[in-house]
Amino acid sequence: MLLYRKNGQAKTPAVIHRAIFGTLERFIGILIEHTAGAFPTWLAPVQVRIITIADRHIPYAQEVMQRLRDQGIRVELDDSPERMNTKIRAAQLQKVPYMLVVGDKEQQSQAVSVRLRTNENLGVTPLDTFIARMNNNIKARSREL
Repeated sequence: MLLYRKNGQAKTPAVIHRAIFGTLERFIGILIEHTAGAFPTWLAPVQVRIITIADRHIPYAQEVMQRLRDQGIRVELDDSPERMNTKIRAAQLQKVPYMLVVGDKEQQSQAVSVRLRTNENLGVTPLDTFIARMNNNIKARSREL
């Protein structure tokens, strides 16, 4: 394609093409559509949501959150005054892979009650065991929870 200047001389235009950004956006769109937003743990924006049963569990939940963050795990704390079932449902709708419920029993045993976004309840697990599971899952880039 040749363009002509006012003086009549032909000049080849310079075109700056940024297809990489469009390609990346299309890829992300396809990924979201393929997974229906339920990303594998290693790719999920929020990998773990900690859910407190009562206000008295917030300090322990914050301690759990800090330990997970120290391991590079993306975590959020839901310490809202909502009922526990409402918090769990909200996390499931947002497709957070893991929900950690903390209450009196978990606080006393330095553990967490693990639930999956698929509504599967894995029960009470020592925090160190859960952290090891998460690290293995993320490192292996597993599609399984």
